[in-house]
This record gives sequence, structure tokens and C-alpha cells, in this order.
Amino acid sequence: MASTKDYLDYVLEQLSGLEDISYRAMMGEYVLYYQGKVFGGIYDNRFLVKPVKSAAELMPEAPYELPYEGGKEMLMVEDIEDRELMEKLLNAMVGELPAPKKRKPKK
Repeated sequence: MASTKDYLDYVLEQLSGLEDISYRAMMGEYVLYYQGKVFGGIYDNRFLVKPVKSAAELMPEAPYELPYEGGKEMLMVEDIEDRELMEKLLNAMVGELPAPKKRKPKK
């Protein structure tokens, strides 16, 4: 089941206190970026984030879920409406996330 644009818009609205949030549509789902780094995504209308140490500490009760068959487990964000937590979460995570890989230019 693909994610809906309405759900993406809802999540982006909850993250609107942060600057430099972007997304990319991929195969019916949405990959989310903060300050140019992938931090999570919308998969089957679920908001999932990478299970870095700070995310696990800020959401100790969050269930681990697969974004798609064959994917790596991610943490499901259940309290999306807590904007303060969302900002704290992303600001804590960004330092632990890898820098984006440089793409080779097309010939």
C-alpha cells in the first residue's frame, strides 16, 4: 500500500517548526531529509525514523517496524502531534546521521 500525499502533508505540518525539511517521492513512499540528511520516511502511512541512539533514547517505547519487505528496521513515531518532541528528536538525530553520498555526474 502506498502512502498518501495527505499523510505526508500532515507529517510535514508537524515538522514545520524546523527549517530545511525536504522529501523525495520513491516508489509510492516518501524519504524525508533534515539538513540534507536522510532521517526517515513515510511508509504505508507510517512515520518511521532511523534507529540511531538518540532516537531510541527519546522514544524508548517506540516499536521497531520494517519500512518495506527486505528493509532495515526503523522506529515508528507514534506521537507525531508532539511538535516539541519532533523538533528535539530531529535536532538530536542530525548529528548521528551520515552525510549524504556524493553522486557521480551523469555522462
